[in-house]
Amino acid sequence: MSVLGEIVEAIAEAKGVDSAELEIQLQEYVDTDAIRSLVAHPSDSWSLQFETPNHIVRVTGHNVVIVDGSERRRLA
Repeated sequence: MSVLGEIVEAIAEAKGVDSAELEIQLQEYVDTDAIRSLVAHPSDSWSLQFETPNHIVRVTGHNVVIVDGSERRRLA
């Protein structure tokens, strides 16, 4: 699964719905190319936070997606 797919899955999990039911386009809330670049960066000392409706999402250089303060997913 792609990094962006993992983030969408984490948001869906926080909402308690299947990701197919989630009506969200990440690129409306964050630069998705920036996420891909950060994840590919050799350093792990970064964190990116953005908001979607009703959620605060943070992706870290330690390959973790945190939604509303709870770790939801580890990136592959």
